[in-house]
Amino acid sequence: MVPSPPPSQFSEDLTWDSLKRAIASSSGFQRWHAERVFTQAQLQNSSLEQLVSSYLRETLETLAY
Repeated sequence: MVPSPPPSQFSEDLTWDSLKRAIASSSGFQRWHAERVFTQAQLQNSSLEQLVSSYLRETLETLAY
């Protein structure tokens, strides 16, 4: 049997999954994604987590200026 993660880790994972989905469905993310030119291979090799992380990183870099 695979041991379950501690309750706090489970809660963090669940929260992050919900947050990723909410960000990915936002108009800002949708616009950012549409403006990017991704090859089919890049899209297939990119997880939602990677895309959301890139979006958040670029957004925060923009806000930092």
